[in-house]
Amino acid sequence: MENYVISLRRELHENAECGFDLPNTLAILRRELDAIGVEYTEKFGKSSIVATVNPEKSHFTIGVRADTDALPIIEKTALPFKSKTEGIMHACGHDAHTAIAMAALREIYAIRDKINCRVKFIFQAAEEFEPSGAKLMAEDGVMKDIDCIVSLHTDTDFEVGKIGLLPGDLSAASDGRVIEFYGKNAHAALQHQGTDAIMMAVKAYTEIEFMIAKEISAREPIIFNVGAIHGGKVNNIICNRCSMYFTLRTWINETREMVLNKIDRICKAIADISGGDYKIIENKHYPIVHNDERMHELVKKAAAKVVGEENLETKKRGLGGEDFSYFANEKPGYMFRLGIRNEAKGITHTAHTDLFDLDESAMKYGVEIFKQFILDNMNGIDF
Repeated sequence: MENYVISLRRELHENAECGFDLPNTLAILRRELDAIGVEYTEKFGKSSIVATVNPEKSHFTIGVRADTDALPIIEKTALPFKSKTEGIMHACGHDAHTAIAMAALREIYAIRDKINCRVKFIFQAAEEFEPSGAKLMAEDGVMKDIDCIVSLHTDTDFEVGKIGLLPGDLSAASDGRVIEFYGKNAHAALQHQGTDAIMMAVKAYTEIEFMIAKEISAREPIIFNVGAIHGGKVNNIICNRCSMYFTLRTWINETREMVLNKIDRICKAIADISGGDYKIIENKHYPIVHNDERMHELVKKAAAKVVGEENLETKKRGLGGEDFSYFANEKPGYMFRLGIRNEAKGITHTAHTDLFDLDESAMKYGVEIFKQFILDNMNGIDF
């Protein structure tokens, strides 16, 4: 099993693809599912696959989710299996997530006669993209006949062999927005004849940061970050359109609503006083991932059987976003963290960086925990 999961992870890593554009990734998944002999469908969402073990045992269904997409990052590792796709890299561990879920499926399918429930393995596209792959699958009803769902995420905060667990809220609400400011072109020498869209964006950026610093960040964790500003083409023309891309991360939904409302009011006031206009476009929203408390105890029990209770650690709540929330919002769900850090091997770089890697010896623990959770709970869970 360990050889299998490592080999599959490396093949997926070499063939990294983004968003919903996953032809090679899907071809690899279909090949493996056909070889196993399990039935599967691609009717949920887009560029995603759901494979079902024991479809006839519909009295109780456990879901296992893995995300499959990579990131638009140029890989700078020296791995012999580094990405062959220019400018795209598995820099968040989704190659490992997918390989682990497939290996767990393979293990469970081999003993399916001893498994007293149905198990659905979800291979989901576009966790790093918009629209969210999980959102589309949930809207298509993938969770309707699933009673509970588990997932994992690789994590360099934890050493290999360690598992991070946290009941309750795990992540932040993650929102992506684009603020468009509209002004009026003029020659730079005739400032009074134009309306500067770049200046409106700069003013808004400053005022929003000031509002968050003075009103919110001293009370509770929050992130506002502008990742890109695009406006104008040359240095002697007043810019008539400027786009500002930001992400907002919040722990409390009431704070999220209040901040988004204040951002809108700030932009309106700046546009009004400048003689311009504005529009705010939503391009991403991931709700908070809530780890069900009952599921926490069951995952903890399964993980302890695999790695030992002394290797279970508490995961601190972070400000990351994760679209697993779309599944866990519908049925009891749980995401645990799989330790992949190994300082002796130099594996310390965090996700979403061009040197990200993982200690592949960790993956077997993910497979075994999924398998143990299914074996422990195949007769149903009293929620």
